Amino acid sequence: MEWSDSLTPGTILLIISVYFLLLLVVARITGKESDNTIFFTAGRKSPWFVVAFGMIGASLSGVTFISIPGVVGAGAYNQAFSYLQMVMGYLLGYAVISAILLPAYYKLSLTTIYGFLEQRLGFFAYKTGAAYFLLSRVIGASFRLFLVAMVLDQFVFGPMGVPFYVTVMLTIVLIWIYTFQGGIKTIVWTDSIQTLSMLGAVAVSVFLITREMGWGLGDMTREIRDSGLGQIFFTTGGWEDPNNFFKQFISGALITIVMTGLDQDMMQKNLTCKNLKEAQLNMGVFSVILFFANLLFLSLGALLYLYAAEKGIAIPESSDQLFPEIALNHLPAMAGLLFIIGIIAAAYSSADSALTSLTTSFCVDFLNFEHRHDWTEKQKKTRRLIVHLAFSLLLFTVIMIFERFSDEAVIHQLFVAAGYTYGPLLGLFAFAFFMKNKKMDHWGVIAVCILSPLLAYWINSNSAEWFDGFQWGYLILLVNGLLCFAGLWILSLFTSKAS
Repeated sequence: MEWSDSLTPGTILLIISVYFLLLLVVARITGKESDNTIFFTAGRKSPWFVVAFGMIGASLSGVTFISIPGVVGAGAYNQAFSYLQMVMGYLLGYAVISAILLPAYYKLSLTTIYGFLEQRLGFFAYKTGAAYFLLSRVIGASFRLFLVAMVLDQFVFGPMGVPFYVTVMLTIVLIWIYTFQGGIKTIVWTDSIQTLSMLGAVAVSVFLITREMGWGLGDMTREIRDSGLGQIFFTTGGWEDPNNFFKQFISGALITIVMTGLDQDMMQKNLTCKNLKEAQLNMGVFSVILFFANLLFLSLGALLYLYAAEKGIAIPESSDQLFPEIALNHLPAMAGLLFIIGIIAAAYSSADSALTSLTTSFCVDFLNFEHRHDWTEKQKKTRRLIVHLAFSLLLFTVIMIFERFSDEAVIHQLFVAAGYTYGPLLGLFAFAFFMKNKKMDHWGVIAVCILSPLLAYWINSNSAEWFDGFQWGYLILLVNGLLCFAGLWILSLFTSKAS
């Protein structure tokens, strides 16, 4: 790999060091006099607008930063801006969260949202829901960190002779250092810095490419439209078309409800707002900004393909490599530096809060911190630090497993995994909301939540044969949730007869 005189691995490493020094300064300020309550809830005093802006970075993540630009022109189907159809579904999902889920969570003054399941369905549903969150978030956070470690290994540490496992270890240690003290209070502020860094990197990349091509804003819009890469709506294809509007719109709404509304990681930030009204205002502003942020990412993707065609650049086999390849090897050095900052910010804005939320859920939902009055505050803090470290080691282990076996686009893997691990959460929460007074302290709840993703996988594996080529895609999440809901309903009938 050839580097420009100014864009060397050492220079990039220096920029990364300065960036993390800034995060550590913020962590130092926000972590002063921090206790377990501050770590878990930030004292419920976070400014809603800071939460809203920071959530942009956490929602987009390193997966979006690299994968979404790449999918614009990738695959057997011309995906173009079809992803925006899913983003429109996100808006519906966020409206549901704001109108239905947030009021329920604030009414119960929850530290973790899975306490809602305990209130409505009982012990087994509560522990099962929390366990599925831990599984889901470990998978999601590991994918995101795997992505950033892969990029750093290829363009920064690899050329310096640093082994991949050391690169992974460094990425996780840095998170641990700036989150172990202040927890979610620190995350709220560092995520805002990381959101600004990520969006700034994309915006500048768009500017540099259009300048290299000699285009203005109007030229860029026209070229994207004329190339066919800017197509948003796909309504003529049948349900077997992966770009089908209704398929993507419904999938987007469902993914948002489960991966934000039923996810402790995302909801923990919302629950740090002062009251329900501010939390709902945060959700509304956040969803609007998120729509335009995704539009910016898709525009960048189209420009990357147009730039590659104009300059005769070979498209990498993996679409995830397109953005880093062009930013680091074909654009001015500034683009490469901003890319590195952007990918670091994107990955860490979701991974740091994931580590914090995993620690929070395990401490509250499984170690019962809120009910262990026999432990002193110091003893709780010691146990919290041990849990925080243990999850760091778990993430490292899972990432190394991915490095050994992964060979697909990261965003595809992430949503496929989520379709199976978040399905039982969708079924549990839907049953808790719509089937009131159906408390079931029964081990059968665990069995239902294990069987539903297995059945969903079986259905998805055979759907093409059974339904004349139809593929569920991300809609398998709905099937999974419905199977779980149906199983819980059948279980409730037997439970009622027994009582």
